[in-house]
Amino acid sequence: MPSKSSARLAALTVAAVCSAASTVVIVSPAHAESVRVHDIQGTTRISPYAGRQVADVTGIVTGVRGYGSSRGFWIQDPEPDADPATSEGIFVFTSSVPKVAVGDAVSVSGTVTEYVPGGASTGNQSLTEITRPTVTVVSSGNAVPAATRITARSVPRAYTPQAGGGSVDALPLRPSKYALDLYESLEGMNVQVSDARVVGATDPYTELWVTVKPTENPNRRGGTVYGSYDDQNTGRLQIQSLGAVADFPDATVGDTLAGTTAGPLDYNQYGGYTLVANDMGTLESGGTERETTRAQKRGELAVATYNVENLDPSDDTFAAHAAAIVGNLSSPDIVSLEEIQDDNGATDDGTVTADETVGRLIDAIVAAGGPRYDWRSVDPVDKADGGEPGGNIRQVFLFDPERVSFTDRPGGDATTATGVTKKHGKAALTLSPGRVDPADAAWENSRKPLAGEFVFRGKTVFVIANHFASKGGDQGLTSSYQPPARGSETQRHLQAQAVNAFVKDILAVQKNADVIALGDINDYEFSATTRLLEDDGALWSAVKSLPRSERYSYVYQGNSQVLDQILVSPSIRRGSGLSYDSVHINAEFHDQISDHDPQVLRFRP
Repeated sequence: MPSKSSARLAALTVAAVCSAASTVVIVSPAHAESVRVHDIQGTTRISPYAGRQVADVTGIVTGVRGYGSSRGFWIQDPEPDADPATSEGIFVFTSSVPKVAVGDAVSVSGTVTEYVPGGASTGNQSLTEITRPTVTVVSSGNAVPAATRITARSVPRAYTPQAGGGSVDALPLRPSKYALDLYESLEGMNVQVSDARVVGATDPYTELWVTVKPTENPNRRGGTVYGSYDDQNTGRLQIQSLGAVADFPDATVGDTLAGTTAGPLDYNQYGGYTLVANDMGTLESGGTERETTRAQKRGELAVATYNVENLDPSDDTFAAHAAAIVGNLSSPDIVSLEEIQDDNGATDDGTVTADETVGRLIDAIVAAGGPRYDWRSVDPVDKADGGEPGGNIRQVFLFDPERVSFTDRPGGDATTATGVTKKHGKAALTLSPGRVDPADAAWENSRKPLAGEFVFRGKTVFVIANHFASKGGDQGLTSSYQPPARGSETQRHLQAQAVNAFVKDILAVQKNADVIALGDINDYEFSATTRLLEDDGALWSAVKSLPRSERYSYVYQGNSQVLDQILVSPSIRRGSGLSYDSVHINAEFHDQISDHDPQVLRFRP
């Protein structure tokens, strides 16, 4: 079953991945040797036979992949050795549709290769393969080696050995101590999970995530919460299928794959270790439903953030987003929208206005029974703010003029910074709406913060809408390098410092000012990015008012995690009636209209 496309390395004969320099070394093939599968796999992540030719490697075919860019089949030696560190299975890369069937006993000759999904620059682990194979079918209809059960008891609590940021490739596997070592020791083998709870919904690439550890950092809706860099949730496992795409289950977090799900254990670019199922369990609903937050009371101001995922006029999701804002979010007074695209979406013709995009959403909200919101934003410079090429995503304020007013101070544009001044003894913005320090290098090829000044029941509230730099390019949790590098943090740290400094400018003029910084922060509530936003107590992330098990707005690779946040100044935090809700309507569902869950803050200014 096809998953996300990825480019195969041009050179298929790879001898080793040098752990010190993380370079791929090409070695000339040696004379073919007759070896067993466990000899090839060895006791580390890199085969001792990498780059060498092997002959007459025998095994039973346990799975056949005839689609995508990685066509081939898996074999497993039915006579294992006694070493738990050595896998008995291996993938044979054929490049074309294989001419074997499950249950065939085969003899394979070829070159042992360490293939790095996505390329060496990703930091991914390599997958041991036999490439350029010559295959002989010895017999057919043989019993497939029994699947090794992956269970809560068999998977260690510790996730991975540490290497100070270096490669773990050369370290001896310790499958009884580390989860990633266990999975590596089963690479290519026939494995199974039973009655596994879904912790990552079926995605557009026909894959989902389960856990074999249902009590590992659970939330009340069936997910697994990611609450620390040191607690990666070892029971998570990606599931794909070797069957028809149409037969793949549409799973939501909290559902269960009942019975047995079994097949070869693969490793890919988008999630690491993956059970590629020949046999798929039966999907049983967990009853997970979309949440609805309560309506704000008369004296409460409700402020929300919602990433609408590249919304443009050609999309068919306007009615669904409107229903979510009116029904599930109970029509907040102010909504910060992220990823509003320009009026022709990804068409790259210089268009930067978003009047049609926003207008269609407002009309849909009215049709759904909600208020006719007014709105404010600042159009970006064409192709200067990142995101989908040509889309010119930006943040937009929606506000209900029956409940709040917007203080307009003209002059704000894509390149002019708003500032803070004093009016009548209180803080005020020089430009509203305006952008926060758009020329700062922190915002290069990234969305600039949008600042606005609102009035609710006679009291001023400053709102700063953000969409920080993405995590693109970071090494994954299953990386060869441990702990994995999070290079994207560098820009977010600069962005956090810039927003924090702007908030401090407001508080320096008016110590008790009500300030809200919110949006898609693209980082966790426990991250250094958040700590920098909170520096010196200028802000506090209100998601931390929730129990730890309820702190999430996004589900990635089976980890329920915080990316969207609403941070508040001391006067709001210490005031009366602060109420926070992460409204789970998207991230846990296979039929999501965005990959983010909106957040709602209610308080009394």
